Amino acid sequence: MRVGLYFGSFNPIHHGHLIIANHVAQNTDLDQLWFVVSPQNPLKPQTGMLNEHQRLYLIKMAIEGEKKLRATDVEFSLSKPSYTAHTLAFLEEKHRGNSWVIVMGSDSFQNISRWKNHEHLLKHYSFYIYRRPGHEIGEPPAGASVSVLHAPLLEISATHIRENVKAGRSIRYLVPDNVREEIEKAGYYRK
Repeated sequence: MRVGLYFGSFNPIHHGHLIIANHVAQNTDLDQLWFVVSPQNPLKPQTGMLNEHQRLYLIKMAIEGEKKLRATDVEFSLSKPSYTAHTLAFLEEKHRGNSWVIVMGSDSFQNISRWKNHEHLLKHYSFYIYRRPGHEIGEPPAGASVSVLHAPLLEISATHIRENVKAGRSIRYLVPDNVREEIEKAGYYRK
């Protein structure tokens, strides 16, 4: 099975994430796309972060009934912070026979040299990169398997969503209704 791995904090999952994931799943050779919830991203601050189980639950709610989309807690049992290279080594061992594709925006790809073992990742895995305005991909490193996608983008940020919740403003239309209802019911992001 060919599986795309879409890494992120997803704090919270929103329509921008879902549109990209669905576009990649439906318009590439992937059999499935997995949302990989990162408990601790080494390149992002932890302030205002829901715990990983809450974020995973919101994703599962958002993609309920989708055949090609899945959420995984694979990084929850791995050492923190989460490194993509470690996650892929674990997945290679646990799911022999699968091939793995890393899905990311061109903004993240510009920072690939800051990733742990990035040379290994570029040499051994395919990358599906969706364009983000103002973040050109440039020439991929020699030998890297990079496919550039033109996915539809929405200018929605999880930071904006959290700020709206904290200020008592609506997040309707920014996240799926069932996710919004859960955020409101549980009181997430109010403090």
